Amino acid sequence: MTHHPLRVPLQAGAQQLGLALNDTQLSQLLTYLDLIQKWNKVYNLTAVRDAAEMLTHHLLDSLAVVSPLLRHTGGRPTRLLDVGSGAGLPGTVIAVCCPEVQVDCVDAVAKKAAFIQQAAGQLRLPNLRGLHARVETLAETYDVVSSRAFASLPDFVNWTRDTLSEGGAWLAMKGKRPDDEIAALPADLEVFHVEQLVVPGLDAERCIVWMRARAKGASAA
Repeated sequence: MTHHPLRVPLQAGAQQLGLALNDTQLSQLLTYLDLIQKWNKVYNLTAVRDAAEMLTHHLLDSLAVVSPLLRHTGGRPTRLLDVGSGAGLPGTVIAVCCPEVQVDCVDAVAKKAAFIQQAAGQLRLPNLRGLHARVETLAETYDVVSSRAFASLPDFVNWTRDTLSEGGAWLAMKGKRPDDEIAALPADLEVFHVEQLVVPGLDAERCIVWMRARAKGASAA
């Protein structure tokens, strides 16, 4: 695995994002990339086909969320639900980088949930699960509920409201700052941070919209 052609650019990109990944984590991420390519031939997990493009658009794009997530959790054990996870992005990448985060990736498409289960086994990630379900049917609750290009912010929070623990936060990965969607959020929620991301090698805007329930009695500004 040492000679994987994308190992050096992956390591360099991770360093640019302030992440010191060890050899095991680098190997897990590269094996995961290879797995996506292999399954993609049959199951069409992602529209991106080129490995170098996958590195930028999928791995590094997902790695960009790790430092912001760790600042939010303070490195504490955390339960995270990744919604509409598809091939497991960013959930699988978070599980590799953050062993203290228990990641459940939910997708309504059975083959995508099966792929994440396969990846969890092959990468030896006990903190990763693939769930085949509609998010509205889940009974468990989570400290962080994340999504990447899943739905509009109002739909995302309305569909996942029952899965967020009290005091929890939504983490929505977006391209440009979605001011129209932010304006359409329910009045009992607040955006407490919009965090700009710079993804190495990706010439496109990226941000995280962090949301939570308003404190009781607080009104919208």
